[in-house]
Amino acid sequence: MLIEADHISIELSGRPVLRDVGLHLNEGEVYGLLGPNGAGKSTTVHVLLGLYSRSSGSVRVMEQDPELRAPAMRRQVGVLPERAGFYGWMRPEEYLQWYAALFGGARFSIPGLLERVGLADASERPIGEFSRGMRQRLGIARALLQAPKLLILDEPTNGLDPRGRREIHDLLRSLARGQNTGVLLCTHLLDDVGRLCDAVGIIHRGRTVLEGPLSEVLARKGGGRSYRVRLETEGPPENATLPTGVHARTLSKRWCLVHITAGAPTRPSRLWKYLLETGWRIVEIHDAGGGLEEVYLKCTRGDDSARVGDER
Repeated sequence: MLIEADHISIELSGRPVLRDVGLHLNEGEVYGLLGPNGAGKSTTVHVLLGLYSRSSGSVRVMEQDPELRAPAMRRQVGVLPERAGFYGWMRPEEYLQWYAALFGGARFSIPGLLERVGLADASERPIGEFSRGMRQRLGIARALLQAPKLLILDEPTNGLDPRGRREIHDLLRSLARGQNTGVLLCTHLLDDVGRLCDAVGIIHRGRTVLEGPLSEVLARKGGGRSYRVRLETEGPPENATLPTGVHARTLSKRWCLVHITAGAPTRPSRLWKYLLETGWRIVEIHDAGGGLEEVYLKCTRGDDSARVGDER
Protein backbone atom coordinates (compact mmCIF):
# COMPACT_ATOMS: atom_id res chain seq x y z
CA MET A 1 0.00 0.00 0.00
CA LEU A 2 1.39 3.42 -0.96
CA ILE A 3 -0.46 5.40 1.73
CA GLU A 4 -1.78 3.95 4.95
CA ALA A 5 -3.00 6.63 7.34
CA ASP A 6 -5.27 6.01 10.32
CA HIS A 7 -6.84 8.30 12.92
CA ILE A 8 -4.63 11.31 12.18
CA SER A 9 -5.09 14.32 14.40
CA ILE A 10 -3.14 17.56 14.46
CA GLU A 11 -3.28 20.93 16.17
CA LEU A 12 -1.97 24.14 14.61
CA SER A 13 -1.49 27.21 16.82
CA GLY A 14 -3.35 25.39 19.57
CA ARG A 15 -6.41 24.77 17.40
CA PRO A 16 -7.48 21.25 16.32
CA VAL A 17 -7.43 21.06 12.52
CA LEU A 18 -7.58 17.31 11.95
CA ARG A 19 -9.53 15.22 14.45
CA ASP A 20 -9.69 11.75 12.89
CA VAL A 21 -8.55 11.36 9.29
CA GLY A 22 -7.85 8.10 7.48
CA LEU A 23 -6.63 7.54 3.94
CA HIS A 24 -5.63 4.33 2.13
CA LEU A 25 -4.18 4.33 -1.39
CA ASN A 26 -2.92 1.32 -3.33
CA GLU A 27 -0.52 1.12 -6.27
CA GLY A 28 -2.18 1.72 -9.63
CA GLU A 29 -5.15 3.42 -7.96
CA VAL A 30 -6.58 6.92 -8.40
CA TYR A 31 -8.01 8.23 -5.12
CA GLY A 32 -10.24 11.30 -4.93
CA LEU A 33 -9.90 13.35 -1.73
CA LEU A 34 -12.97 15.55 -1.32
CA GLY A 35 -14.24 18.02 1.24
CA PRO A 36 -15.45 21.60 1.68
CA ASN A 37 -13.02 24.48 1.92
CA GLY A 38 -11.36 24.35 5.33
CA ALA A 39 -12.24 20.70 5.91
CA GLY A 40 -8.58 19.67 6.25
CA LYS A 41 -7.60 18.34 2.81
CA SER A 42 -4.48 20.48 2.42
CA THR A 43 -3.44 19.82 6.02
CA THR A 44 -3.79 16.09 5.37
CA VAL A 45 -1.51 16.38 2.35
CA HIS A 46 1.04 18.30 4.43
CA VAL A 47 1.03 15.49 6.99
CA LEU A 48 1.50 12.87 4.25
CA LEU A 49 4.51 14.82 2.97
CA GLY A 50 6.05 15.13 6.44
CA LEU A 51 5.67 18.92 6.48
CA TYR A 52 3.46 18.86 9.60
CA SER A 53 3.97 16.64 12.64
CA ARG A 54 0.78 14.85 13.65
CA SER A 55 -0.47 14.93 17.22
CA SER A 56 -1.69 11.32 17.07
CA GLY A 57 -2.45 8.55 14.62
CA SER A 58 -0.24 6.55 12.27
CA VAL A 59 0.98 7.36 8.76
CA ARG A 60 3.00 5.21 6.37
CA VAL A 61 3.90 6.43 2.89
CA MET A 62 5.56 3.66 0.88
CA GLU A 63 6.13 1.79 4.16
CA GLN A 64 7.94 4.74 5.79
CA ASP A 65 7.02 7.45 8.27
CA PRO A 66 6.97 10.68 6.22
CA GLU A 67 8.14 12.71 9.22
CA LEU A 68 11.56 11.09 8.82
CA ARG A 69 11.78 12.81 5.40
CA ALA A 70 13.88 10.04 3.90
CA PRO A 71 15.39 11.32 0.60
CA ALA A 72 14.77 8.00 -1.16
CA MET A 73 11.07 8.19 -0.34
CA ARG A 74 10.71 11.85 -1.26
CA ARG A 75 12.25 11.24 -4.69
CA GLN A 76 9.42 8.79 -5.39
CA VAL A 77 6.67 11.33 -4.69
CA GLY A 78 5.60 13.90 -7.29
CA VAL A 79 3.56 16.87 -6.04
CA LEU A 80 1.46 19.56 -7.72
CA PRO A 81 0.50 22.02 -4.96
CA GLU A 82 -2.51 24.32 -5.15
CA ARG A 83 -0.23 27.26 -5.92
CA ALA A 84 2.70 26.17 -8.04
CA GLY A 85 5.33 28.92 -8.38
CA PHE A 86 7.57 29.31 -11.45
CA TYR A 87 10.29 31.64 -12.68
CA GLY A 88 8.54 33.63 -15.38
CA TRP A 89 11.71 34.49 -17.30
CA MET A 90 12.61 30.83 -17.86
CA ARG A 91 11.47 28.68 -20.77
CA PRO A 92 9.67 25.47 -19.73
CA GLU A 93 12.46 23.12 -20.82
CA GLU A 94 15.04 25.28 -19.05
CA TYR A 95 12.92 25.35 -15.90
CA LEU A 96 12.41 21.56 -15.84
CA GLN A 97 16.16 20.98 -16.36
CA TRP A 98 16.93 23.28 -13.43
CA TYR A 99 14.32 21.58 -11.23
CA ALA A 100 15.51 18.09 -12.20
CA ALA A 101 19.06 19.00 -11.19
CA LEU A 102 17.83 19.41 -7.60
CA PHE A 103 17.10 15.66 -7.61
CA GLY A 104 20.13 14.51 -9.56
CA GLY A 105 18.51 14.58 -13.00
CA ALA A 106 15.23 13.68 -14.69
CA ARG A 107 14.11 10.11 -15.31
CA PHE A 108 12.01 11.16 -18.30
CA SER A 109 13.05 12.95 -21.48
CA ILE A 110 12.10 16.57 -20.81
CA PRO A 111 11.06 17.32 -24.44
CA GLY A 112 9.02 14.11 -24.39
CA LEU A 113 7.43 15.10 -21.09
CA LEU A 114 6.48 18.54 -22.43
CA GLU A 115 4.86 16.84 -25.41
CA ARG A 116 3.03 14.46 -23.11
CA VAL A 117 1.40 17.32 -21.17
CA GLY A 118 0.63 19.32 -24.32
CA LEU A 119 3.34 22.00 -24.09
CA ALA A 120 5.63 20.98 -26.96
CA ASP A 121 4.53 23.96 -29.07
CA ALA A 122 5.25 26.37 -26.21
CA SER A 123 8.75 25.13 -25.38
CA GLU A 124 10.43 28.36 -26.56
CA ARG A 125 8.05 30.75 -24.81
CA PRO A 126 8.88 32.28 -21.42
CA ILE A 127 6.73 30.89 -18.62
CA GLY A 128 5.64 34.43 -17.75
CA GLU A 129 3.51 34.42 -20.92
CA PHE A 130 1.73 31.19 -20.00
CA SER A 131 -1.97 31.04 -19.27
CA ARG A 132 -3.19 29.48 -16.02
CA GLY A 133 -3.97 26.24 -17.82
CA MET A 134 -0.49 26.11 -19.36
CA ARG A 135 1.06 26.60 -15.93
CA GLN A 136 -1.03 23.70 -14.64
CA ARG A 137 0.36 21.50 -17.42
CA LEU A 138 3.90 22.58 -16.56
CA GLY A 139 3.26 21.81 -12.90
CA ILE A 140 2.14 18.31 -13.81
CA ALA A 141 5.27 17.85 -15.95
CA ARG A 142 7.37 18.95 -12.97
CA ALA A 143 5.61 16.42 -10.72
CA LEU A 144 6.41 13.65 -13.22
CA LEU A 145 10.13 14.38 -13.64
CA GLN A 146 11.31 11.61 -11.31
CA ALA A 147 8.85 8.97 -12.61
CA PRO A 148 7.27 8.87 -9.13
CA LYS A 149 5.46 5.91 -7.64
CA LEU A 150 3.04 8.35 -5.96
CA LEU A 151 1.52 11.52 -7.40
CA ILE A 152 -0.23 14.04 -5.15
CA LEU A 153 -2.12 16.56 -7.26
CA ASP A 154 -4.12 19.51 -5.94
CA GLU A 155 -6.76 20.62 -8.47
CA PRO A 156 -4.71 19.49 -11.51
CA THR A 157 -7.35 20.52 -14.09
CA ASN A 158 -7.82 24.08 -12.78
CA GLY A 159 -7.82 26.53 -15.66
CA LEU A 160 -7.99 23.87 -18.39
CA ASP A 161 -10.58 23.84 -21.14
CA PRO A 162 -12.62 20.64 -21.74
CA ARG A 163 -10.07 19.24 -24.20
CA GLY A 164 -7.22 19.93 -21.78
CA ARG A 165 -9.11 18.28 -18.94
CA ARG A 166 -9.68 15.18 -21.04
CA GLU A 167 -5.97 15.04 -21.98
CA ILE A 168 -4.93 15.24 -18.33
CA HIS A 169 -7.51 12.58 -17.43
CA ASP A 170 -6.06 10.28 -20.09
CA LEU A 171 -2.53 10.95 -18.85
CA LEU A 172 -3.40 10.13 -15.24
CA ARG A 173 -5.23 6.97 -16.28
CA SER A 174 -2.25 5.82 -18.31
CA LEU A 175 0.10 6.43 -15.37
CA ALA A 176 -2.12 4.50 -12.97
CA ARG A 177 -2.91 1.62 -15.31
CA GLY A 178 0.30 1.42 -17.33
CA GLN A 179 2.96 2.33 -14.76
CA ASN A 180 1.18 1.29 -11.55
CA THR A 181 1.47 4.83 -10.20
CA GLY A 182 -0.75 5.77 -7.27
CA VAL A 183 -2.53 9.11 -7.72
CA LEU A 184 -4.00 11.15 -4.87
CA LEU A 185 -6.31 13.72 -6.43
CA CYS A 186 -7.49 16.67 -4.31
CA THR A 187 -10.31 18.39 -6.17
CA HIS A 188 -13.70 20.08 -5.95
CA LEU A 189 -14.68 18.77 -9.39
CA LEU A 190 -16.93 15.78 -8.74
CA ASP A 191 -17.00 15.05 -12.46
CA ASP A 192 -13.21 14.49 -12.39
CA VAL A 193 -13.65 12.07 -9.49
CA GLY A 194 -16.44 10.19 -11.27
CA ARG A 195 -14.38 9.85 -14.44
CA LEU A 196 -11.03 9.02 -12.89
CA CYS A 197 -11.16 7.62 -9.40
CA ASP A 198 -11.17 4.06 -8.13
CA ALA A 199 -11.61 5.12 -4.51
CA VAL A 200 -12.82 8.20 -2.67
CA GLY A 201 -12.46 9.78 0.74
CA ILE A 202 -14.57 12.67 2.05
CA ILE A 203 -13.26 14.90 4.83
CA HIS A 204 -15.61 17.14 6.79
CA ARG A 205 -14.65 19.27 9.80
CA GLY A 206 -11.33 17.51 10.17
CA ARG A 207 -12.74 13.97 10.06
CA THR A 208 -12.96 11.31 7.40
CA VAL A 209 -16.71 10.78 7.15
CA LEU A 210 -16.65 8.38 4.21
CA GLU A 211 -13.94 6.28 2.55
CA GLY A 212 -14.00 3.30 0.21
CA PRO A 213 -14.04 2.08 -3.40
CA LEU A 214 -16.11 4.50 -5.49
CA SER A 215 -18.47 1.82 -6.79
CA GLU A 216 -19.21 0.60 -3.26
CA VAL A 217 -19.68 4.13 -1.95
CA LEU A 218 -22.24 4.92 -4.67
CA ALA A 219 -24.07 1.63 -4.25
CA ARG A 220 -24.21 1.91 -0.47
CA LYS A 221 -25.01 5.62 -0.22
CA GLY A 222 -27.66 5.81 -2.92
CA GLY A 223 -25.51 6.63 -5.94
CA GLY A 224 -26.62 6.27 -9.52
CA ARG A 225 -27.03 8.69 -12.41
CA SER A 226 -29.00 11.92 -12.77
CA TYR A 227 -30.33 13.66 -15.89
CA ARG A 228 -31.81 17.09 -16.48
CA VAL A 229 -34.83 16.73 -18.77
CA ARG A 230 -36.60 19.61 -20.56
CA LEU A 231 -40.24 19.12 -21.51
CA GLU A 232 -42.61 20.82 -23.94
CA THR A 233 -45.20 20.98 -21.19
CA GLU A 234 -45.11 22.35 -17.66
CA GLY A 235 -44.15 19.26 -15.73
CA PRO A 236 -44.59 15.54 -16.45
CA PRO A 237 -47.98 14.01 -17.35
CA GLU A 238 -50.55 13.76 -14.55
CA ASN A 239 -50.49 10.44 -12.68
CA ALA A 240 -47.16 9.59 -14.32
CA THR A 241 -45.61 6.35 -13.10
CA LEU A 242 -41.92 5.53 -13.14
CA PRO A 243 -40.05 2.21 -13.28
CA THR A 244 -38.52 0.74 -10.13
CA GLY A 245 -35.44 2.63 -9.00
CA VAL A 246 -36.25 5.78 -11.01
CA HIS A 247 -37.22 9.06 -9.33
CA ALA A 248 -38.12 12.48 -10.74
CA ARG A 249 -38.53 15.92 -9.25
CA THR A 250 -39.44 19.25 -10.81
CA LEU A 251 -36.68 21.83 -11.08
CA SER A 252 -38.72 24.56 -12.81
CA LYS A 253 -41.77 24.81 -15.05
CA ARG A 254 -40.26 22.81 -17.91
CA TRP A 255 -37.26 21.13 -16.33
CA CYS A 256 -37.16 17.92 -14.30
CA LEU A 257 -34.35 16.02 -12.64
CA VAL A 258 -34.61 12.28 -13.32
CA HIS A 259 -32.44 10.02 -11.15
CA ILE A 260 -31.68 6.34 -11.79
CA THR A 261 -30.48 4.75 -8.55
CA ALA A 262 -27.49 2.40 -8.47
CA GLY A 263 -28.53 -1.15 -9.31
CA ALA A 264 -31.87 -0.14 -10.88
CA PRO A 265 -32.98 -2.61 -13.59
CA THR A 266 -33.84 0.18 -16.05
CA ARG A 267 -31.14 1.46 -18.40
CA PRO A 268 -31.27 5.09 -19.63
CA SER A 269 -32.10 4.18 -23.25
CA ARG A 270 -35.03 2.03 -22.14
CA LEU A 271 -36.16 4.69 -19.68
CA TRP A 272 -36.38 7.41 -22.34
CA LYS A 273 -38.40 5.08 -24.59
CA TYR A 274 -40.74 4.26 -21.69
CA LEU A 275 -41.23 7.94 -20.80
CA LEU A 276 -42.00 8.89 -24.40
CA GLU A 277 -44.49 6.04 -24.66
CA THR A 278 -46.23 7.14 -21.46
CA GLY A 279 -46.75 10.75 -22.52
CA TRP A 280 -43.59 12.59 -21.50
CA ARG A 281 -42.99 15.22 -24.21
CA ILE A 282 -39.20 15.38 -23.95
CA VAL A 283 -37.31 18.11 -25.81
CA GLU A 284 -33.76 17.54 -24.54
CA ILE A 285 -31.80 15.46 -22.03
CA HIS A 286 -28.56 16.46 -20.27
CA ASP A 287 -26.36 14.20 -18.17
CA ALA A 288 -26.27 15.78 -14.69
CA GLY A 289 -23.59 13.44 -13.38
CA GLY A 290 -23.51 10.53 -11.03
CA GLY A 291 -24.89 10.20 -7.57
CA LEU A 292 -21.58 11.31 -6.11
CA GLU A 293 -22.87 14.85 -5.72
CA GLU A 294 -25.78 13.61 -3.64
CA VAL A 295 -23.45 11.43 -1.53
CA TYR A 296 -21.06 14.35 -1.03
CA LEU A 297 -23.82 16.72 0.06
CA LYS A 298 -25.19 14.17 2.52
CA CYS A 299 -21.76 13.53 4.03
CA THR A 300 -20.88 17.19 4.47
CA ARG A 301 -24.10 18.10 6.27
CA GLY A 302 -23.20 16.18 9.43
CA ASP A 303 -20.35 14.50 11.28
CA ASP A 304 -21.37 10.84 11.22
CA SER A 305 -18.52 8.58 10.16
CA ALA A 306 -19.36 6.01 7.52
CA ARG A 307 -16.29 4.29 6.11
CA VAL A 308 -17.14 1.50 3.74
CA GLY A 309 -15.89 -1.73 5.28
CA ASP A 310 -14.77 0.07 8.44
CA GLU A 311 -17.75 0.91 10.64
CA ARG A 312 -16.81 2.99 13.68
